[in-house]
Amino acid sequence: MKIAKMVVTGAAALAAGMAIAASSAQAQGEQFIPGLVYRTGAYAPNGIPFADGVADYINMLNARDGGINGVKILFEECETGYATDRGVECYERLKAKGPTGAAYFSPLSTGITFALTEKAPGDKIPLITMGYGRADSRDGQVFTWNFPLLGTYWTAASVAIQHIAKEWGGFDKLKGKKIALVYHDSPYGKEPIAALEIMSKKYGFEFLPIPVPAPGSEQKSQWLQIRQQRPDYVLLWGWGVMNSASVTEAGNVNYPRDKMLGVWWSGAEPDVVPAGEKGAGYKALMLQHPAGKFGIHGEIDKHVISKGKSLAKADDTGQVLYNRGLINSMLGTESIRTAMAKFGNKPMTGEQVRWGIEHLDLSAARIKELGFEGMIQPLKVTCADHEGTRLSRVHQWDGKKWNVISDYYTGDDSVLAPLVKDVAAKYAAEKKITPRDCSKES
Repeated sequence: MKIAKMVVTGAAALAAGMAIAASSAQAQGEQFIPGLVYRTGAYAPNGIPFADGVADYINMLNARDGGINGVKILFEECETGYATDRGVECYERLKAKGPTGAAYFSPLSTGITFALTEKAPGDKIPLITMGYGRADSRDGQVFTWNFPLLGTYWTAASVAIQHIAKEWGGFDKLKGKKIALVYHDSPYGKEPIAALEIMSKKYGFEFLPIPVPAPGSEQKSQWLQIRQQRPDYVLLWGWGVMNSASVTEAGNVNYPRDKMLGVWWSGAEPDVVPAGEKGAGYKALMLQHPAGKFGIHGEIDKHVISKGKSLAKADDTGQVLYNRGLINSMLGTESIRTAMAKFGNKPMTGEQVRWGIEHLDLSAARIKELGFEGMIQPLKVTCADHEGTRLSRVHQWDGKKWNVISDYYTGDDSVLAPLVKDVAAKYAAEKKITPRDCSKES
């Protein structure tokens, strides 16, 4: 198991093969934040820019502010390779680090999230699964420790169908159409199926699920099926090399890329650049934020990149996944800051951070102050709603850059809320969990 450790006041070992500096992460008075990453393997092209964004934001807080409210952050990466067993091993190794243990975990894997969902309640460590994880964990009454902030895969499925309906002139135009889902054959790829099945019955379209074995580099049989079935639209739920392979194979069978719509984990530069000209026209959902540079990038440049403290490539620092990493760390550290307002400016325990996430309320003014204006909209998490918002947009690749082509859509709760309630209730019954009474939470 490879574990990279970082004291994020500066990556002191950058010169040694860009390795991350070693630290015991045990000093008193410091907040420990672990990072589950994959900088190696089939998913590295997507995992690296996200991990760089996560680390650079924490580095910036330490360099500029001395941490969070003056409490220095210690950060340590652990390489999972996107494998669930390695992710669980990383979790076990890192959960007790630092004076108060891990503040939170961001697994960056739905498979790892499923596994850690069983462990987090006993360890009292929250899971921030921003834009992924268990869609039913939106229900905070059942899933006390899971926080799928910014959007679940059921929200994504709802927004995808809304966008397709808008392109076709209304929901009534969905009737009799065929919509395929090319998905990573893993817990991640299977997550949207329940919502899509409900919407196929509601709107009268035929739903065609097509699994792709991991890692997804070989898809000729799947796209032969698409060429034969000729669906009216293809949804793509891939990750890593699978995405660029899908876009490339679509070109090989002459399936129109402007009739492909990926989830937000299939909508970044590594997903389309390898496909070359075959990627032009491809669309994807956005986890709200676009590519490009915003106010926060100036702070990162000033305090981190210009000081040689970043592992990121210069060309990546305005790209989709790097920006997503910045947002992930911002949400985590703002949750810690929220907890500190109640419990004091000192290292927070996982239980205290959980309270902070559940009371996270980011206004437009605060988002602007943080340098994220134009990247995300206001977000408010509650005891009952651990998603916080259900907004998404669509962008399209023109062969050189992403262009935002839609306004914000909101996940349709007439579909989503009953599904969440039903699946969460079944999970609670299976695990013998008594749902919380949120009216009694403070």
